[in-house]
Amino acid sequence: MKILILGAGQVGSTVAESLVGEANDITIVDSDGEKLRLLQDRLDLRTVVGNAAHPSTLEQAGIRDADMLLAVTQSDEVNLVACKLAASLYNTPTRIARIRAADYLNREDIFNADNFCVDFSICPEQILTEYIVKLIEFPEALQVQKFSQGKASLAAVRAFKGGPLVGQPLSFLRTDMPQVEARVAAIFRQDRPLIPEGDTVIEEGDEVFFIAATENIRSVLKEMRRMDKPAKRVAIVGGGNIGFRLAREIEHHYQVKLIEFNKQACERLAGKLTNTLVLHGDGTDEKLMQQEHIGEVDVFCALTND
Repeated sequence: MKILILGAGQVGSTVAESLVGEANDITIVDSDGEKLRLLQDRLDLRTVVGNAAHPSTLEQAGIRDADMLLAVTQSDEVNLVACKLAASLYNTPTRIARIRAADYLNREDIFNADNFCVDFSICPEQILTEYIVKLIEFPEALQVQKFSQGKASLAAVRAFKGGPLVGQPLSFLRTDMPQVEARVAAIFRQDRPLIPEGDTVIEEGDEVFFIAATENIRSVLKEMRRMDKPAKRVAIVGGGNIGFRLAREIEHHYQVKLIEFNKQACERLAGKLTNTLVLHGDGTDEKLMQQEHIGEVDVFCALTND
């Protein structure tokens, strides 16, 4: 497959590294020639220096016969324009854009065929935010994936001695929790997959993947291991894109303190967050940490750019 990647930043270079080893023909475009040189020294790909929103640059990069366009520059506007050009001028089959601004993400019609012609939009910052939210909500789980509009979840947990189901056959789950609909989908024991049956016994150290209603995930996790008390207080250091998104996502469910070094950013954050205590200060200031009792919070998230 011939893939054109726009943007050689962290996202673009990571995507290129993942795809280049799969017999794909990769070309990456960026305005920074030094970034491209360093990338080309490591990976077997082609590079083009130029503005990713200019038709001449896209043509030099081979847009006319590309199978897929991945527009992942730092600029939402460049990514949108590139997708529009790829669709209207070059009929590129698949167009993916990295979008960060909520103003765009909240308007799905912007991406349709009548506007910017984006097949799939991705927001790495939002993906990371959602991952952190799941860690706060279910710290005992290895991973949690929600689906069906968040009504159901697939969760993975490592079984520990003392969990009611550990040392018991899977059929015991229904006996112990008759009111909860849950299914064990897979078990990994010493990195080897097992097909779960009713008489399969959960052993200490097993990685157990199960499906249940999201509201019952915590109850099923308790069957596999000892649970900590649910988190109530969260401290966030860094009010950038991810710190702000996280605070906005959780502020109505937890007591949230957000520490930001930039005073103007603090004022902006305080105006946007309705239930978060925004503090102006340095996240490495021990006196501030003590004054705000940060040592007593349940979850501490360091999300600065440093």
